Amino acid sequence: MLLDAYKRRIAVASGKEPADTVITNGKIIDVFNGEIIEGDIAIADGIIVGIGAYSGHAVVDAGGKYVAPAFIDGHVHIESAMLTPAEFAKVLLPHGVTSIVADPHEVANVMGTKGIQYMLDASEGVPFDFYFMLPSCVPATDFEHAGARLEIADLAPFYEHPRVIGLAEVMNYPAVLNGEESMVNKLAETLRQGAKIDGHAAGLSAMDLNVYLTAGIRTDHEAVTVEEAKQRLQRGMYLMIREGTVAKDLEALIPAVTPHNARRCLFVTDDKLLDDLLQEGNVDHNIRLAISRGVPPITAIQMASLNTAECFGFTQKGAIAPGYQADMLFIDELEALSITHVFKDGRLVAERGELVDFPAAASFHAASAAADLTQTVRFADITVQDLHMPLTSSKAHVIGIKPNSLITEPLVEEVDNTGGQFRPSVEQDLLKLAVIERHHHTGNIGLAIVHGFGLKKGAIASTVAHDSHNVIIAGTNDEDMVAAANKLKEMQGGLVVIADGQVLAALPLPIAGLIANSPYQDVYDGLKQLDTALQQIGARDDFNPFLMLSFLALPVIPALKLTDLGLFDVTRFQHILLEAE
Repeated sequence: MLLDAYKRRIAVASGKEPADTVITNGKIIDVFNGEIIEGDIAIADGIIVGIGAYSGHAVVDAGGKYVAPAFIDGHVHIESAMLTPAEFAKVLLPHGVTSIVADPHEVANVMGTKGIQYMLDASEGVPFDFYFMLPSCVPATDFEHAGARLEIADLAPFYEHPRVIGLAEVMNYPAVLNGEESMVNKLAETLRQGAKIDGHAAGLSAMDLNVYLTAGIRTDHEAVTVEEAKQRLQRGMYLMIREGTVAKDLEALIPAVTPHNARRCLFVTDDKLLDDLLQEGNVDHNIRLAISRGVPPITAIQMASLNTAECFGFTQKGAIAPGYQADMLFIDELEALSITHVFKDGRLVAERGELVDFPAAASFHAASAAADLTQTVRFADITVQDLHMPLTSSKAHVIGIKPNSLITEPLVEEVDNTGGQFRPSVEQDLLKLAVIERHHHTGNIGLAIVHGFGLKKGAIASTVAHDSHNVIIAGTNDEDMVAAANKLKEMQGGLVVIADGQVLAALPLPIAGLIANSPYQDVYDGLKQLDTALQQIGARDDFNPFLMLSFLALPVIPALKLTDLGLFDVTRFQHILLEAE
């Protein structure tokens, strides 16, 4: 901070000089005491400098509305919305979210350090605060092929960037437990930098958590039961309560929140698709759900603001108080959380759900920066023979989808193996699943059987396949699956629905095969077309098929998943045969 600006803020705080802006007639939410207070809010240089009686060059009448601190999403993957950072900010600002802690894990798995640098560059010049945690596990495991491998020498230089604040979700628990050199070096360097480390403790026991905490990991967003939530809180972790598009954990976890531990709880979305962000919102949706489940409104707002700020060491965020950034909201009805105005650094950026101030240059920069990231889908043309699945037994291991959960069910089913090959069955809802390696021309194709999509014909395919983001396809027949793979290669990434050899809908994602290089409204229209096409082929409508598909390749969340090397048992951390004993 420049000395002159520092002196001026002190002068404004003391009433000796007028503020830039004064907000009057508001009911201020005091997240420290859990109360409503009154007074003018004085703002200078985008910083709140006082609450009391003030004069200013501009006066904003809050009209008796509640004034709350803006919200922070504590763990999110921007790529899940398939938008550039600037377009992502446009979507979140009207929902009262002015800051996020993002993990560019997805684009890093495809493009390595170049992907991380793109996210940093593309988030500059935006009236929104993007903070980044460096991907800790690229690749997530050694049981798949990602586009890159990141070691501590690759990550360390990024700590010099002011918006890089730590190491992202440590998914490879066995590497921590066994003290593997690569992982230990990443953890130790992060701690040496005085930075934060996020956890990913899916399925870990209370004893396992001891290892995480000893290693310096202080957060987790993978708790799914009250018992797991309490275990994390007992051991001093911050509990991230997740409510995304697939993983909807809030209702199960919110009973664990009490007046004694609420200050250690915060909200995250992790992975949420664009249509849900537009229709429901971001962590503002989490707040509404928490209030509806009995959490006091001020406590829920505190969880989405001050708690998240303190978790990550943001000393100037999360409260309406002197010395804090003037990121704030006007709210009509507190329990309904009806947001009418959103301010970023003291400037009105959104009003009644619409953006009112967003620099056009930010959007242009985000688009132009992606020019060398758009040729990432690389594999040889495949044929139906490449998708054949020899089976000598009629009993096979099957990946069972659990709607709105990242966890799958390990099934053993009687399947059709006519002619010694697995034959998909729409009657039994047993489809073929394929993962095609798309980064290094290895020719690897992993094949498995999946239950739960409900497709009556055709195939769906995507280059969004956590975490390595190879091509993933679910289909009722080999011909449509091959056509889907070819379409993705032609588009250089995206989502596609195929039936009878025809493209019913397609959404190009040319940036690393993950992100659209177009306005969010165009992406939303594309998603609606995909929804219509999914209905045409009989997909279930009680979960998002494409988001579910993307997580079927994630070999760090139980129980059965598929990588380019074959069917993977997460509980045993090894590949298994398709045939069941």
